[in-house]
Amino acid sequence: MACKRCSSECQNRFSAEINIHFPGIEGLTIPTIWVFPEIVVCLDCGFAEFSIPDTELRRLAQGTDGVSLQ
Repeated sequence: MACKRCSSECQNRFSAEINIHFPGIEGLTIPTIWVFPEIVVCLDCGFAEFSIPDTELRRLAQGTDGVSLQ
């Protein structure tokens, strides 16, 4: 599959660990959420993409209830 930004075929998959913080001052009181996705990185332009597993995605949705995303 070609890169969505530059159409390069030069991509690779990597394991990652990402600690997601909620936005704003209100987010400081919400525990962060760790995800360990496989990411696809374009080795020409640096564009990267990944999917968040359902369990962590639900936790993100619950954590943003009442939190301004501005």
